Amino acid sequence: MSGRRDVNSGYRPEFVAALQLFARVSEAMHLRGLQRPILVGGAAAELWSLSAVTTGDFDICTTRQPELEEEMERAGLVRPRGAGAMLKGWVHPELRLGFEVVAEVPMDGNIEPARLRLIRPVGETALFRVISVEDLIADRMGQYASRSAPDRIDQARILLSLHPDADLDYLERRIREESMGDYGVEDIID
Repeated sequence: MSGRRDVNSGYRPEFVAALQLFARVSEAMHLRGLQRPILVGGAAAELWSLSAVTTGDFDICTTRQPELEEEMERAGLVRPRGAGAMLKGWVHPELRLGFEVVAEVPMDGNIEPARLRLIRPVGETALFRVISVEDLIADRMGQYASRSAPDRIDQARILLSLHPDADLDYLERRIREESMGDYGVEDIID
């Protein structure tokens, strides 16, 4: 896995606290000899956008959901109960951000695993995995192309503008795959 990266301040304090918590849970999985879970979705967008895009939940991919849930419970996360509660996820009583396993692998396994990044949140020694900014942009464009999330093209543009060093060849291929050929990099370059 390439690209260890330290996450510096500039993020919302509650987001940093949630990243630190996720890193500790991830590290616990690693210490058990299991693969670290992978951060995807809105929290990955907030991470890669330096909080220009914000989220209320952490979407996670793992093939070891029972073990991950054991570690989340040990870290103080709870399953909400009662009317109106988020039934599939976990929350930390103080952070007000939800954590939910959304799949076993990111993007139906269409990403290149070597592009996953290891991240160390500020103030932590623990690490977690996150999808690459290119795969995240492609995900945003796939959601935009499906017409289920019209704002995702704006997120893709923000992410690309903040990461001008993105691998444009890989990004072009991934956007085309996720949008069924309807969109490419030219659609998000300002």
